[in-house]
Amino acid sequence: MRSLPNRPNSARPTVHAIDLEEVAHWNFPVCHVPLLPFQKSSTIQSLSMLLLIRRRSWWPPKRSTTAAADMVEDLDERSAEHWLARARLLLPSALAKSRSAASGGTRGFAGRWKSIASKLERIPPCLSDLSSHPFFAKNALCLEQLQSVATTLAETIELAERVSGGDPSVGKLQMQSDLDVLSGKLELNLDDCRLLIKSGVLGEVALPPSPEGTSSESNIRELLARLQIGHAEAKHRAIDGLLEVMREDEKSVVAALGRSSITALVQLLSSTSSKIREKAATVVCFLAESGNCEGLLVSEAVLPPLVRLVESGSLVGREKAVISLQRLSMSVDTARAIAGDGGIQPLIEVCQIGDSFTQLAAAGTLKNLSAVVEVRQSLADEGAIRVMINILDCGAVLGAKEYAAECLQNLSSGCNSLRKSIVSEGGIRSLLAYLDGPLPQESAVSALRNLLVSVSMDSLPSLGLLPRLVHVLKDGSLGAQQAAASAICRISGTSEMKRLIWEYGCVAFLIKLLEAKSNGAREVAAQAIATLISYGPICRDVKKDEQSVPSMVQLLDPSPANTAKKYAVSCLLSLSSSKKSKKMMISHGAIGYLKKLKELDVPGSKKLLERLEKGMLRNLFSKK
Repeated sequence: MRSLPNRPNSARPTVHAIDLEEVAHWNFPVCHVPLLPFQKSSTIQSLSMLLLIRRRSWWPPKRSTTAAADMVEDLDERSAEHWLARARLLLPSALAKSRSAASGGTRGFAGRWKSIASKLERIPPCLSDLSSHPFFAKNALCLEQLQSVATTLAETIELAERVSGGDPSVGKLQMQSDLDVLSGKLELNLDDCRLLIKSGVLGEVALPPSPEGTSSESNIRELLARLQIGHAEAKHRAIDGLLEVMREDEKSVVAALGRSSITALVQLLSSTSSKIREKAATVVCFLAESGNCEGLLVSEAVLPPLVRLVESGSLVGREKAVISLQRLSMSVDTARAIAGDGGIQPLIEVCQIGDSFTQLAAAGTLKNLSAVVEVRQSLADEGAIRVMINILDCGAVLGAKEYAAECLQNLSSGCNSLRKSIVSEGGIRSLLAYLDGPLPQESAVSALRNLLVSVSMDSLPSLGLLPRLVHVLKDGSLGAQQAAASAICRISGTSEMKRLIWEYGCVAFLIKLLEAKSNGAREVAAQAIATLISYGPICRDVKKDEQSVPSMVQLLDPSPANTAKKYAVSCLLSLSSSKKSKKMMISHGAIGYLKKLKELDVPGSKKLLERLEKGMLRNLFSKK
């Protein structure tokens, strides 16, 4: 191929045979060259119709060694209009050559060339859509997209020429690979053009730099668009930029997110690049923890790739994926979906081999899954019971132990077979040991309470249950104290157990619990005392306690919100044999309460009212 000599404008060139495809690679602005007087041949006439010249000189510059290389030089100096003109100039030739290769069946790749030609036919509408937008020339994304299209068209021409020339240095497998790569680039160009129009980013005119520490909406929208447009490296840079912005202004990013942006993020979780997967997982983790995008993330199928990251991702990717699943699994429907997507086993493995931080998040996720009744058997089948017990025994983080106790509480709350499995795995001893800590937790006490129905009462003293219950009643949270009182109700069916409960000093703490702010705690304390008061020494201790009768009288309140009144009546009825106790009941207003409870048919209220009224009459006559 010969090129026009690079002579000054005053010198007339000698025009040799010129390949018109050569012209397509010259970097000229749009301007037609008039026919020169000596240009008579059809070749020269065609050349004059196609030739584009530079404003500073119409002589072509030196070509790069390949068409594709020529397309990327001096990008910063070229405008969107330039790349649009270049793409429109290259398109007819690329289309013609691909059709020729398809019809000729060159080297057996007619089908691939036909597919390439079909994709090329879809490019003109995309170019029209981009160029018709009033701000297309001011948008960097548009310029980059047009440059990418022009580059792909140049590669199409170059590959078609290699095929038509029968280049023997290119093997059949290499050509097949090149055609597949080219087809993928064309498909990417078409998708990116569509997304660029659809995203609305073209409407973002370049704005002045935003103040330090803030993020302009247009910058965020462009970053979100870049997640969807271009090759992997471009998306990598976009996600880096997005992470930087989120660290400074997370709310603005969340506000700008749309379904298409979430879809792009979810797709990046399955990228072939581990770094991109890690960073996409970090963004998803940000969004999940923000509490504003859970529904959108789940609807865009974020769960399967997160589960895969937990299963086989890098340390960072796994950590971010587990944290995301923990937050998302707070929804019952999402927890059910995680189990359905095979998430149980990977989470269990993280609990076994992960570092303390990921173990904490994985245990929290399994705890959330255990709240779903239909998932509990699957958790047991996958070995969750043994793993939760191991965390109670050996976990390095208190939070992980608490999650493990909550998981066991949920697993033991309904199914008798699961309770038996927990007992057989040594769950009771592990829970009791966990309660020895300075702040015994409600979840562990509740799990123990659930398991008591599957244990022989005769074995409880040897397990050391009662000392732990006393510790909880003394130092535990209100919820833990309530659970301990409930456990006492369940084990106090025999005289022997009542004796042990009395010996360990539980009654005084139960009386104190009658004054708790929680209605549930007051109710279960009254229930426990009502169960125990038939044991003589306990009844005497209750009578001696100066706060017992006043507290129980207050629990006679007929309000529907007061669920402890029937147990209070039962306790006071047992104490009414004592004159001192009856006087205290009357002095604290028990008769007024009991009259209302009698109307409500509360068991024992009528009998207790009669006893108090008789006692009041005797006192009246004795005074006379």
